[in-house]
Amino acid sequence: MGVDLKPLADIRKIDMQELKGSIVAVDAFNTLHQFLSIIRQRDGTPLKDSMGRVTSHLSGILYRTANLVENGIKPVYVFDGKPHPLKMHTIQRRNEIRKEAEKEWKEAVKRGDMEEAFKKAQRSSRINEEIVKEAKALLGILGIPYIQAPGEGEAQAAYMASRGDVDAVASQDFDSLLFGSPVLVRNLAVTGKRKLPDKHIWVNVHVEKIELGRLLETHGITREQLVDIAILIGTDFNEGIKGIGPKKALVLIKKYGKIENIPELAIEGYDEVRKIFLEPDVTGDYTMEWKEVDEEELIKFMCDEHDFSVDRVRHAAEKYRKFAKSFKQKNLFDFG
Repeated sequence: MGVDLKPLADIRKIDMQELKGSIVAVDAFNTLHQFLSIIRQRDGTPLKDSMGRVTSHLSGILYRTANLVENGIKPVYVFDGKPHPLKMHTIQRRNEIRKEAEKEWKEAVKRGDMEEAFKKAQRSSRINEEIVKEAKALLGILGIPYIQAPGEGEAQAAYMASRGDVDAVASQDFDSLLFGSPVLVRNLAVTGKRKLPDKHIWVNVHVEKIELGRLLETHGITREQLVDIAILIGTDFNEGIKGIGPKKALVLIKKYGKIENIPELAIEGYDEVRKIFLEPDVTGDYTMEWKEVDEEELIKFMCDEHDFSVDRVRHAAEKYRKFAKSFKQKNLFDFG
């Protein structure tokens, strides 16, 4: 889930065309969770092939990424590595929530409440090793690069953005800003209409752009202070302080400068959490190369193995072919 910085963020709605020509590091786990959550049947059942294997993630990668490349965006997916020990309590809590949601989903289906079933099913989605393996295999076939982070995928993506190797990080979470990404893009892979939770209301989902420098300047704080604000609120690595939300945390940090200066406030291990965000486990040993889609291998993988429509898959492949053709033509004029 990440930390709730939305009340402090200067969010700007943009058209996807504004990102044309940009290289965007996509938080793979965050995006896969979205695909597994929203790409479902009416009763909440995820897409499956004839063998009963979940294919929602494959559908999302193929068709949603096709929309990105069709708009001239060059995506690179960044996968999580080993989680930090401080994140284990968060992972355990999420697993418990998913188990409970799965139970409630089945109960809702039994009583015929499809709306409740779908809502609970969304919260039950989980990523396993097989899903990650299949996602990487499909990206390889599509010619879309991916990078394996040693630790947090968002940290690695933010590092790449801070070096100027990518233009933005795509994630639903705000943690990328804490890790130092100059630009965060939200809703990149899920634009369109979305139903509001617990309401019979559908809203248009727009691409959102948040700039770290603008956020810091607006509130007159440093990135280090933004990290302290996040620690007060609560992150994936610490519980935070009960009763302290984003706005109150901002007031406290602006008044006292940093956590240790706040009187009568005890937060255990805040220095270690700071280090996670300010000195993350990342690697500079990576390459990004976009290649032509292997259409026959794509048909074999998606259609022969997972029962996708040949016509739809070939239509998507055409978008990847045009994408590869466009950057190959540009390279002809790039004489270094």
